[in-house]
Amino acid sequence: MAKIFCVANQKGGVGKTTTTVNLAAGLAKVGQRVLLVDLDPQGNATMGSGVDKRALEHSVYDVLLGEQGVAEAAVDTPKAGYRVLGANRELAGAEIELVNLPQRETRLKQALAEVAAQYDFILIDCPPALSLLTLNGLCAAHGVIVPMQCEYFALEGVTDLVNTIRQVHANLNPDLQIIGLLRVMFDARITLQAQVSEQLKAHFGDKVFDTVIPRNVRLAEAPSYGLPGVVFDGSARGSKAFVEFAREMVQRVQHM
Repeated sequence: MAKIFCVANQKGGVGKTTTTVNLAAGLAKVGQRVLLVDLDPQGNATMGSGVDKRALEHSVYDVLLGEQGVAEAAVDTPKAGYRVLGANRELAGAEIELVNLPQRETRLKQALAEVAAQYDFILIDCPPALSLLTLNGLCAAHGVIVPMQCEYFALEGVTDLVNTIRQVHANLNPDLQIIGLLRVMFDARITLQAQVSEQLKAHFGDKVFDTVIPRNVRLAEAPSYGLPGVVFDGSARGSKAFVEFAREMVQRVQHM
């Protein structure tokens, strides 16, 4: 049965989508069956996986409205080794349409339950804002992976997210927990980043993943080629770090 994880952070620009597509590719590389769900109307995780969001026959929008099943709507990635339930601009309208539907917060959860046996991991890329779409992701997930930069204001963003997760845990999804904090875009030469990293470990303990993702140009270039960095340049430091992170995730899941 698949373990379902949201990649979320209420602060924008922290590398959520980069984390989601590269973790998906890393997990596929170490032999896991992976489905990536793009819940962001911008569709960046879809495009970054090598899938043209403009050419999608069906998307996560159709799934949320109950017009299509996940099995029919998901597509294979050409080179990345996992499947994608894609998103495009249509999804922006789903917010309004979902409001009047029954069980509006759990529609993704119900849809994913039908295919959970076919995958080892289902990763959900959430939009930065706390919206009905993000709530659907959090209600469907067993846990949250929080990518964050080791910068001063990043700690504030994590506090906000922890409060949101507590509320969802209390009211909608008692299974939900923080799986771990992933330090991304890390540059050990910057003293402040090293200090924040130590603060994180002191405060969150083993909730901080051992793997650290370094700041890496090749990871930043990869989306313009429609590929995860892990596939675009497997020899890059950032790509190797994501494969290492995938192995750490597999181990962590075994102890859940």
